[in-house]
Amino acid sequence: MEKKSHRAKSNLIQKLILPILWVLLAALLVHLALYRGLGNISVSYGKTKTGHNLCPPGYFRLGALRNCSPWLSCEAIEREVRKLKRVGEGAVKRVFLSEWKENKVALSQLTTLELQDDFLHGLQMLKSLQSKHVVKLLGFCEEEFLILTEYHPFGSLKNLNQVLNLPKYKDSNTWHRRFMLAIDYVSIIHYLHNSPLGTFVMCDSSDLDKVLSQYLLTSDFHIVVNDLDALPLVNRRAGELIRCGHQELHGEFVAPEQLWPYGPEVLFEDSLMPPYDEMTDIWKIPDVTNFLLGDAEGSDLVRFHLFDIHLACKKSPAERPSAEKVLDSYKKVLAALVRGTVIPGTRDML
Repeated sequence: MEKKSHRAKSNLIQKLILPILWVLLAALLVHLALYRGLGNISVSYGKTKTGHNLCPPGYFRLGALRNCSPWLSCEAIEREVRKLKRVGEGAVKRVFLSEWKENKVALSQLTTLELQDDFLHGLQMLKSLQSKHVVKLLGFCEEEFLILTEYHPFGSLKNLNQVLNLPKYKDSNTWHRRFMLAIDYVSIIHYLHNSPLGTFVMCDSSDLDKVLSQYLLTSDFHIVVNDLDALPLVNRRAGELIRCGHQELHGEFVAPEQLWPYGPEVLFEDSLMPPYDEMTDIWKIPDVTNFLLGDAEGSDLVRFHLFDIHLACKKSPAERPSAEKVLDSYKKVLAALVRGTVIPGTRDML
């Protein structure tokens, strides 16, 4: 009787060993996939040009085209680009959905000659700062004040909630997707602050809507900066700081150092306004990220984990973290949150 009982226990143990081994193997594979994914996140956001174009400067690749094409000239734009309809207009540019070789493209045209300096400055920045963070330049015509860029049908970042509320994209309306967009945004700020040409400041940022209008939402849910018309250069070695425009700024969205410091009894005068630096961009990061996170399930937990770094962003300019430090903090929070959501599920399996 005892032998039968012992044999039954042995058979039961043998039957259980294989399923347990499979579960352990599955858990190991999940862990490996997770950490590999986190490694890819870290690597992908540390580079600036990989995957954007893979073409030499002055060339681009678009859509299904295999070969790199040179930026289109005035003649090529006039001959090969066909306007379809106007899709947007700002103070400096009027934007038309257009077509080039069966590809949808965006053709921007100067609105008024009074703003031609801003237009040409924006074009120069687009030419000089091409990377995965910047909208792809396809061509230009300085004589006719035309800029041709890649078309992104979702439009500006202001449309984010509207897009994610569509039934087609409801599965993308998650805290993870939205947080990745925030990481995109901070990555762009980091790139502009550490560009090959120096430290640039996003000056078209007097309120949230203005900031969001400077960026485009891509079809694969990434962000690229589109409007570089107001992008002054900070040159600390030469002691050159910046001022954003020549008008008095108001409100809580702009950084305190951008506000008129002498009170209402002193009439605003541009020449008396103290200059400032790129830390104004850092001040605005928490407000932009708050919009990007939205009200998706889990977004409040992300905000909780970002509380300390966002608090630091609201300190005095000298105490604010660099864009690189903010980006590193965002990546660490993402890694911690992903571990917290994936690994406990694996433990439940065990």
